[in-house]
Amino acid sequence: MGLVAEFDIHCEALPLTAVADAADGATVTLELQYNHGDRPPFLVTVQEGDRAAVENALGSAADVGEWTHIGDAGDTRRYQVLPAFSFEEQLGDALDDLRGLEALATTDAIIDRIEVLPGGWRQTGWFADRETFGRFASFWRRNAGFRLHRLTRQSDPEPPGEGLTDRQDEALRTAYERGYFEIPRGASLEEIAAELGISTSSASERLRRAQTELIEETVATTWPPLPT
Repeated sequence: MGLVAEFDIHCEALPLTAVADAADGATVTLELQYNHGDRPPFLVTVQEGDRAAVENALGSAADVGEWTHIGDAGDTRRYQVLPAFSFEEQLGDALDDLRGLEALATTDAIIDRIEVLPGGWRQTGWFADRETFGRFASFWRRNAGFRLHRLTRQSDPEPPGEGLTDRQDEALRTAYERGYFEIPRGASLEEIAAELGISTSSASERLRRAQTELIEETVATTWPPLPT
């Protein structure tokens, strides 16, 4: 039976950590585009944060060869990033076991989500069994740093809210505790934004995304299709 794990890899040599460090207040996620040689391009999604700071960081990061802005959706921006180095070149000075890194690429696992943090990556992925996950975790504990947040069997239902990002969870909790959802409202959107230290539009989008995620996780799956 498969396992689903969420964990942090603490390794500043991982791609784009310098961009995440400069993109204060932004959530930076990436997708690897495989089958493109030894330097597969990244699709990078940035939610919130200062656009100029993010793009300046992309332009000055040593591990970014080229980057292209693809498009926007509200406060969400997407970029294609061509790395300046292969993974082996990028991580060679930071890891003692490059052969072990190559072995991980063929392990029976699928990484679903990569969030770039200032000091490494936060990943969510599927692993075939505990032995497979154990090899993965042991490699990163030996070579960098590893912190497990969650490990569940694939068939175990996740509690509502597990799909929220940390910032969405913070926004939702702040709004709830300050009475934003009460009738009449106990706090305005501007007050919630000020407490979170973000713009009003960013607070609105963060709350909408959090509410949409919770609806999709709970009641949306029980609704019959709307009549055509």
